[in-house]
Amino acid sequence: MFLNKRLAIFTAATLIFFSSAAQQVQDSVAVATPTTMTRTEQRQNRGLSNMKTHIVPKGQWVFGGSLTYSTHTNSDYTFLIIEDIDSKGYSVKVSPLVGYSLAPNSIIGVRGIYSRSYLNMDSASLSMGEGDSAINIGVDYYYMLKHSYNVAAIWRQYIPLGYNKRIGLFAEFQLAAGGSQSKFAEGQPIRGTYAKGFDISLGVNPGVVAFITNNMALELNIGVLGLGYSHTKQIHNQITTGQSSSSNMNFKVNILSIGLGVAFYL
Repeated sequence: MFLNKRLAIFTAATLIFFSSAAQQVQDSVAVATPTTMTRTEQRQNRGLSNMKTHIVPKGQWVFGGSLTYSTHTNSDYTFLIIEDIDSKGYSVKVSPLVGYSLAPNSIIGVRGIYSRSYLNMDSASLSMGEGDSAINIGVDYYYMLKHSYNVAAIWRQYIPLGYNKRIGLFAEFQLAAGGSQSKFAEGQPIRGTYAKGFDISLGVNPGVVAFITNNMALELNIGVLGLGYSHTKQIHNQITTGQSSSSNMNFKVNILSIGLGVAFYL
């Protein structure tokens, strides 16, 4: 009787041990076996980020913008082969943004772009060569004032860096259309030209977003022009008229269009 009881206890303990070991093996296999992904998830998974990390959740509003400003003053300045430059000028660009997130990590919206440039050059000279073959070109007076305005429909896709919700990349695609007005004056006596233009473009602006707080972020973007078309009409000395059209396809990085902005995610 006593022997049978000890044998029964030993058999029960053995069964419990092997059952526990089998469960541990099954759990380890389940962990090691990758989760089966759908076809859409396989297309989205490039191994660069975790798209389940939502930098911008669905249903969030985005308000932001960027401002750039530069000014210059030259007195008897020499730039390469251009000498005796006396000039002053400035350029300013304002770009507000309003967007809404229809899906996680993706927003659509509208961006406004206004820029203004001014240049007043009193003198500059260009000298090439020596002796009888020398080429000397001088400018006694040159004035330019231009301002442009555009409205762009945008779509921005955010790319999270792993599981980090503070810093990420984004690619902003925009379709923009607008116009510009320019005034030019030169020479003695002064000859003036007034120009009015229209342009449309399709471009990509990659950038980086870094959240300072839960709702405020700094954004750095670089303009990469894709496709563009412009048409300009001008009148010279209020007598002669002319017009020009141009189209381009350019995917070079525009260093001059680097912008730093602030955005609020509400």
